[in-house]
Amino acid sequence: MAEDTDYGLEGIRATKKEILRSGACVAFTEYIVTSKLDRNAPHLSKVIEESNATAVVVFSSGSNLLPVVEELLRRNITGKIWIASESWSTSGLVSIEKYWTILQGAIGFALHSGQITGFKEFLSASNPLKTPDDIYLMEFWEVNFGCKWEKAGAVLPNGTKRCTGQESLENTFNSLTVLRVTYSVYIAVYSLAWALDGIIIRRRKDCLATQKKCMEPLTYPWEILHSLRSVYFTTSDDQEIHFDSNGDFPAVYDIVNWQIGPRGDVQQVKVGSYDGNPKQGNKFVVNTSAIQWTRRQNQFTLTLSSSMESTCKSILYSKIPVSTCSHSCPQGFRKVTIPGKPVCCFQCVQCPPGDITNQTDSIDCFRCPWDQWPNVLQNQCVPKALEFFSFEEPLGATLVVTSITSSTIPVALLGLFIYCKTTPIVRANNYSISCLLLLSITLCFLCSLTFIGYPQPGKCLLRQVAFGMVFSLCISCVLAKTITVVIAFKATKPDSGLRKWTGTKTSYFVIGLGVIIQLCICVIWLSLSPPFPDQDIISHPGIITVNCNEGSTTAFWCMIGYLGLLATISFVLAFLARRLPDSFNEAKFITFSLLAFLSVWVSFIPAYLSAQGKYTSAMEIFAILSSSWALVICIFMPKCFIILFRPEQNTKDNLMGKTIS
Repeated sequence: MAEDTDYGLEGIRATKKEILRSGACVAFTEYIVTSKLDRNAPHLSKVIEESNATAVVVFSSGSNLLPVVEELLRRNITGKIWIASESWSTSGLVSIEKYWTILQGAIGFALHSGQITGFKEFLSASNPLKTPDDIYLMEFWEVNFGCKWEKAGAVLPNGTKRCTGQESLENTFNSLTVLRVTYSVYIAVYSLAWALDGIIIRRRKDCLATQKKCMEPLTYPWEILHSLRSVYFTTSDDQEIHFDSNGDFPAVYDIVNWQIGPRGDVQQVKVGSYDGNPKQGNKFVVNTSAIQWTRRQNQFTLTLSSSMESTCKSILYSKIPVSTCSHSCPQGFRKVTIPGKPVCCFQCVQCPPGDITNQTDSIDCFRCPWDQWPNVLQNQCVPKALEFFSFEEPLGATLVVTSITSSTIPVALLGLFIYCKTTPIVRANNYSISCLLLLSITLCFLCSLTFIGYPQPGKCLLRQVAFGMVFSLCISCVLAKTITVVIAFKATKPDSGLRKWTGTKTSYFVIGLGVIIQLCICVIWLSLSPPFPDQDIISHPGIITVNCNEGSTTAFWCMIGYLGLLATISFVLAFLARRLPDSFNEAKFITFSLLAFLSVWVSFIPAYLSAQGKYTSAMEIFAILSSSWALVICIFMPKCFIILFRPEQNTKDNLMGKTIS
């Protein structure tokens, strides 16, 4: 922050240049508008308050900075570190107790102070009564003692303290131990004296050589500047004074820190120095342990003894603060610049999923390898978890138990049919085809186990082919039973030509044809684009889903479609034969079973397409178990009920419809 004068503009330009060169950054640059009565203080206070930066460098005079400090005090903006230029670092306008909460801990450059030999004695001997024509001494007297001199023809207001000339300067000496401007004037006067002395010496030498030189004016302005460049002398406090080729005096400053003195007053305590003399190597010395930095008010309360309290305060104040526009971005975050702000003002944005950064204040995040995923903090890549439909998980274990348990039911029914194979109801329902159907349903229940467990290459090749083949055998058996029922009913007429098709050869031909067609589809599938184990890293971030890729989806849906075609043909035939005598045919049971079968697999299609990962296998297992149970319940349970609980109905007369129930 700087006042909009040559002093402020040049100071802020040079300072920004050096700050940026050092690798630091400037969060904001604002100007104290000297043409405004309030010096643009409301805007400046708002900027300072909203900025995260705590260090504020100010190039201004004390008078121009005063309105800004007043506004900061009104808004109670504390906790900032003020870096003062030499113009206000020792200004009496702002270094008062009123502004201590705002400017506490300020540190800045101050004009170098030094001891002037004989100055104390000179002041002791000075008195306006002795030199009444010295108007500067009279003014100094009035300011120092807070009084007014009586002047001829002027009447002082009542209550005004009058200067008598008897006031003592003893107390003034204590306040003059640090002479900054006075010391600078002292150096300037002596430098000019030495420059003039050099000119006189050269003139004397020239006069001795040429008489005409003695007639020239004593000095020219350029002569003084030229002579200053060659001035070199040592002050009484051993400071070397000289100027460079441009006539500039080497920069020599004291580093001062605003601290509260023993009497509660604000003091500028010297904590370091800077000597720009090339011979000294541009020495910059700061005693950081002597600095009392600012701290926010009401942050904590000390209830200690006075000696211990002083020690603790010294430790607390000496902690070097940090000034940043934005806090450092931790690991797992990256820096994003804020539009319209300098590069040091940024936002910390968490790395996107799949990316990490293991460095603070990182600009970019890095993608983890395909088989790894970031940890919770996103600062390290860890191996992804493998996910597959396993036997150990509850759903998998439940389906395994269900599949194995379900497979025992057709086996039990098969044993019952073998035991009762001579009974009329078993013989009338094509005993051999029924046994083959029960065997195929058992395999249907068991083939669901191939969909559970880690997808090995062999398992991926087996599971869909096994599913397609056993279900083709199952539905082909149902179709054969349906055709047998229809032919048997139609062939009851003596002149019917269907009597030659009533044998078992027709049923076996239908079954063989249905299985062979499915076998051809599976062979073509395995030959051209067989299923294989696949790792899905997209569906679930952070997890590698291991499943079987079907290879050719066209072949997979052709296999499913063929099963649907067989079931549809069987359903249509059974539906058309539903009006046959109830006591003879089982067409209505086949109709219900195939209706449930088709309903399951029609609903399977959208469920399978919407499921992801291991749940696609779960959907197919549900469909396999449900459709298999539909065949068992609708086709075989009515027969088993008669065999076990209604043996009186298991007679030839009852099946032929000759018995009145």
